[in-house]
Amino acid sequence: MNADPEAASVQVEPRVRPQPRRTRELDETRALELLGRAGVGRVVYTVGALPAVLPLRFRLDALGGVLLSAEAGSELARAVDNAVIAFEADEVDGTDGTGWCVTVLGRAEVRRPSPAPGARVEIRIAPELVVGRELTPDLP
Repeated sequence: MNADPEAASVQVEPRVRPQPRRTRELDETRALELLGRAGVGRVVYTVGALPAVLPLRFRLDALGGVLLSAEAGSELARAVDNAVIAFEADEVDGTDGTGWCVTVLGRAEVRRPSPAPGARVEIRIAPELVVGRELTPDLP
């Protein structure tokens, strides 16, 4: 077998993404303000004792509750009803690694729709714990 000696000498540098080395905790008011600006987040729940993560569009209500929409008979609607779950959204700059991340933990309530075919349910996560962090670059 003849190997190409030039091909063997080519070195590929790994792609390195800048990582912020500092985080700053945000107060709940600021965390919810940032969360309200995001359009998509991730709901984290369990199915058969295994973790599941699903990206979804969402909105916040006046009390900071996270409102989601799902098909009435979906796995999500069945799995989260009256369960403690997490919801996370973030905005991170891919160039310098700065941004923010907000996580809401709380009990989910599935609000039943009318019995019409193809109906959707609203899922509300009552915020019991809101944790926000700002990702900042190293200071010189």
